[in-house]
Amino acid sequence: MIMLAVHEVILAQISNPTPETPPLADKIMKLMHYFTWFMLLSGTTAIVYAGGRFAWEKWSGSGLDSPKMVAGALIGGTVATSAGTLMQSIVGQFGH
Repeated sequence: MIMLAVHEVILAQISNPTPETPPLADKIMKLMHYFTWFMLLSGTTAIVYAGGRFAWEKWSGSGLDSPKMVAGALIGGTVATSAGTLMQSIVGQFGH
């Protein structure tokens, strides 16, 4: 009986807390946006560089190492894009 009364008193005081954003949430989100842009830019740069090197190797007749670079850049871009989508869904779930 006493436990029920204590429980009701506690629930009456904290029944509906208002949600608040964490103190550094806006700065962390800004940092995440910068990181996303950096990843997109670095992936695009890697693909362009590997394509240019592929053309140079083809033109000069040397060994073809650049197809591995292109494949690596595409795999890295896929992983980075997947990680961004996954993080966005996690932040979206817990952020709202």
